[in-house]
Amino acid sequence: MKKLSVAVALCAALATNYASAEVRINGFASIVGGKSLDSDSTLYGYDDDISFKNESVFALQLSADLMEKLTATAQIVARGENDFDAEFEWAYVTYELSDELQISAGKMRAPFFRYSDFLDVGYAYRWVRPPQSVYGIPFSTYEGLSLLHNTQLGDWDSTVQLMYGSYDGELDAITEKTQGELNDFAGINWTLAYDWFSVRAAYLVAETSFALDGTDPSGAALNGLEAALRANSLNTLADDIAIDEDDSYFLGFGFSIDYDNFLFDAEYTQFEVENSILTEQTQYYASVGYRLDDVIVHFTYEDNDDKHDASRFDPIATVPSLNAAINGALTGVQAQSNVYTIGARYDFHPSAAFKIDFSRFEDDVTDTETDVVAVGVDLVF
Repeated sequence: MKKLSVAVALCAALATNYASAEVRINGFASIVGGKSLDSDSTLYGYDDDISFKNESVFALQLSADLMEKLTATAQIVARGENDFDAEFEWAYVTYELSDELQISAGKMRAPFFRYSDFLDVGYAYRWVRPPQSVYGIPFSTYEGLSLLHNTQLGDWDSTVQLMYGSYDGELDAITEKTQGELNDFAGINWTLAYDWFSVRAAYLVAETSFALDGTDPSGAALNGLEAALRANSLNTLADDIAIDEDDSYFLGFGFSIDYDNFLFDAEYTQFEVENSILTEQTQYYASVGYRLDDVIVHFTYEDNDDKHDASRFDPIATVPSLNAAINGALTGVQAQSNVYTIGARYDFHPSAAFKIDFSRFEDDVTDTETDVVAVGVDLVF
């Protein structure tokens, strides 16, 4: 309730000062329902009971033109998974240094992916949700600076973004309530577009620390393993297990085609926290679609492969009991899976679209399958 009161107060303040600033209010919403088709499996937060709360979202974006090339932007988002408590997703100011260059400061979207800037705006893409093997990163915003440069390179539109900042908050990584801290979070992304083709590359680095939730079984096991290593004077190895001020990097590459009625999107990403228990992660997806008037039909394949070098922790072999424990921990954070999604989007209104997706998740580690069907209506206003 307190978060909602703050949001209402901000709207009232902007409305009060409308005479001195041009304020634009836009919004978007997604009403999504889904269920798992398997009685003993969950996927994307769905079990075998139908839920219209898990992926539904409602948001308002306020943009105030403060004149003299200065603007302020805030985005207030209420998510069903958080009982629709309203929170500030974005809050930043932007100053135009020139026609091609602008600088922003505040809380902004981290530029990991092609759809990062409108990650929550379901109306902007054809799926019920963007491919989670790639887009399922445990956080999406940062606090800091962004420098954006737009120009023409011959017939190509070029957009280059430099960013620097930090993140401090809760992550859904290893455990559901991992406390994460990223310092010296810096990166660059570059997008080139020409008519029906665009290509994008991104590279980001950070100094990363995680504090695992000790009440979670996985967190308690990893914390206990680190303590056991230190108790056996294996401090170097314990440092390799812990995620404490470790260097990390993110690499992303993708391209898209929108030619006549044919659509194609693909993105590939790598992520690693060096010298830590976390696996080196590689993911990609490829999606093809075809537009039939107001309907788009599509098929998407996703691949996720997280693994360690099998010989990485060989020095622990001198302590058999700890060797078994660390091998178990490594197995616990590994992941290898594929997802197949077939779906359709129908633009039944100039500002609304109906979607339906069927997704099959194949877990190669546990040799299990989970099917989920989801339907949704996405709106912009």
